[in-house]
Amino acid sequence: MVFERAAGNGYTISDDPARFDLALGHVWISEKSYWGKQIPYDVFATAVRGSLTFAAYGPAGGMAAMARVVTDRATFGWLCDVFVDEAHRGHGLGKALMGYFKVHPDLQGFRRMHLATADAHDLYRPFGFTDLTGADRWMEIRDPDVYTRGR
Repeated sequence: MVFERAAGNGYTISDDPARFDLALGHVWISEKSYWGKQIPYDVFATAVRGSLTFAAYGPAGGMAAMARVVTDRATFGWLCDVFVDEAHRGHGLGKALMGYFKVHPDLQGFRRMHLATADAHDLYRPFGFTDLTGADRWMEIRDPDVYTRGR
């Protein structure tokens, strides 16, 4: 079931996969973000398909912003790929995406929700995000060059 809501200033946010502009989202993340540089199109497409992905659409209908949650839709989620197109910044879309995220019916009652950000802590804190607790328990396998080295 599609979940959609108004975001103000003529913008709408929706999780409808049929509306999501995969090519534009790929450009934003692979060319304009600091975290997903050079992600191959097929890898990005697979990530979008396997996640709860939602986007803000402008008054003319074009995609203006996006976010993605990697989740089992029951216990855990990781908010990622939050991006607002340069032409649409200053309209409160980052906050609107977060407001949508907080009320989405598939993202309620989780024990833990994560995100990582280098520079947007002030955007996320009002929506309940805090510094990571129990960081000494978390481990990772990290391969930052996987997109440039090949798979």
